[in-house]
Amino acid sequence: MTSTGLSMNARTHTKRTVLISGASISGPALAYWLRRSGFAVTVVEKAGALRGGGYPIDIRGTATEVVRRMGILPQLRDAHIDSRRCTFLDAEGGEVASVSPRAVAGGVEGQDLEVRRGDLATILYALVRDDVEFLFDDSIDTLDQSGPGVDVTFRSGRQRTFDVVVGADGMHSHTRETVFGPEEQFHRYLGYCFAIFTMPNTLGLTREVMLWNTPGKAAALYAVGDNDKVHAFLNFHHPEPPFDALRNPEALRNPDAQRDLVATVFAGAGWEVPGMVNALRDADDLFFDTAGQIRMPHWSSGRVALVGDAAYAPSFLTGQGSSLALAGAYMLANALATNRDHTAAFAAYEHGVRGFVTMNQALVDNGAATLFPTTARALEQRNTMLRGLVTLPSAPARPAHSALTLPDFPPG
Repeated sequence: MTSTGLSMNARTHTKRTVLISGASISGPALAYWLRRSGFAVTVVEKAGALRGGGYPIDIRGTATEVVRRMGILPQLRDAHIDSRRCTFLDAEGGEVASVSPRAVAGGVEGQDLEVRRGDLATILYALVRDDVEFLFDDSIDTLDQSGPGVDVTFRSGRQRTFDVVVGADGMHSHTRETVFGPEEQFHRYLGYCFAIFTMPNTLGLTREVMLWNTPGKAAALYAVGDNDKVHAFLNFHHPEPPFDALRNPEALRNPDAQRDLVATVFAGAGWEVPGMVNALRDADDLFFDTAGQIRMPHWSSGRVALVGDAAYAPSFLTGQGSSLALAGAYMLANALATNRDHTAAFAAYEHGVRGFVTMNQALVDNGAATLFPTTARALEQRNTMLRGLVTLPSAPARPAHSALTLPDFPPG
């Protein structure tokens, strides 16, 4: 359902009204559960249309149960990439070990899912598009909570009032900055920068990952099928965040500073890295960022709450970003459906999810970053561990993946 473009006061409806900022993963998932519970839901998305494609993401543990309850598990199984192997390479490109991806990630064969981010977003959008109002090519400009609701002025100039506003707009959330303050006070930098882009599949890879390492540097090619394109990933240790390449307005408008930084770091590297750096120069889908987490003492203020990466990004090092987004959206919707008072709902949401988030964010301190060693000794220790995995079927599932019990929704 798209907007009629008419100005209206959303509080004239008898249904409770919710504005969600962000139409990626947590936003549409939250919209589904709220709409099913009788809320009138609007989703605003700054992009002009749904974003397709994207890098592969994992759905594990509790999140698998969430998508089963949504009725989309069969579609996601059809979209499952099912990577066959992950091959680790040394500085010269020689093979260190070739193992099952589950042996590294601690996944459960036959239960965990690996899909393109865009495929998950498309499935979620199709689930709610006829029952939820979507405002594409727009975003929140200002929020005013001085009245009985949240008065929202959009960048387009339209003005609306909602009972509740939820920021589901990612790690660099504008909603969070507007209500809670600058990102720097909540961002925990984990010491890595990375670049993701697509490039030609010159090696003919199929449903596999090849990962090259030297101390403090990693390069990976990720083939999600038998396509003529692969996802390229360049990751490197950087003691301090490179703010000039991240927050400088000129760098954001023209990412040459980011390309130059990556090229400088990987100058003289072996294997396929020179070709990857050249492809980076021409890539029109470059995404550059730091590995980091969002850690906040509270996820709500007044009638505004946050969900997913906006509230508790765990970083790609945990592989749990999408799973936390799905589980968090379920729990927030359940709390709002169970508690008519928003203050009580947000308190219940935080109480129910905080421990789950803490366990998953702690994965970066409990070995999740070992794929990217920063010293020669740590690299050799990792390689020894990988060689041992070759003879094992898979690592056990990590308890953090399934540590959240999902409550049932109230009838009605």
